[in-house]
Amino acid sequence: MKLAVFDFDSTLMDGETLEFLAKEIGIEKEIKQITDRAMQGELDFFESLQKRVSLLKGLDIKTVNSICENLPLMPGAIETVKELKNRGYKVVCFSGGFKNATVPFMKHLGLDGEFANILHSKDGFLTGFVGGEMMFNDSKGLMLERLQSLLGAKKEDTIAIGDGANDLSMFKHAEKKVAFCAKPILKENANIIIEVKDLTQILDKI
Repeated sequence: MKLAVFDFDSTLMDGETLEFLAKEIGIEKEIKQITDRAMQGELDFFESLQKRVSLLKGLDIKTVNSICENLPLMPGAIETVKELKNRGYKVVCFSGGFKNATVPFMKHLGLDGEFANILHSKDGFLTGFVGGEMMFNDSKGLMLERLQSLLGAKKEDTIAIGDGANDLSMFKHAEKKVAFCAKPILKENANIIIEVKDLTQILDKI
């Protein structure tokens, strides 16, 4: 079994879901500052996620879903997923973002699975709370370890692709560690570095 695990925000998708949502209510700059520090590894991911989501309290869930379903794909995403599957990989997405985006994009890209967080809503509006599978700095690594055990996928047959500090925990479980247009903390621990926004660049290096 061969396994390829992609981060979603700024990897499969060109941008940060939280920033697209924040733009709707005029707080994009504030959210971006927190996101940038979290992705550099300067802030605890759990705390930064809770803070950012709390700022979205009151946003209409229909608006949230509409924005999430129309996020821009990273160039080469469709072609890269298709080719990896042609090469026999199971392709999944791990996201510190939200199922509002990863579920529709899993279907669109033909992914084999997605693991992400859930924005809590009540009476049609965000409550400012979040929960789910990818809440902590080490969540992606722990989930990858479980998935490898379930699928019978070995480290040497695993690729992990991401851009930020919360993707770092995946790297110790993957033979091919891809830093895609990534923050310095991830590039320092990668053995494949892609500096252009074109996911197909990965295909020649794996």
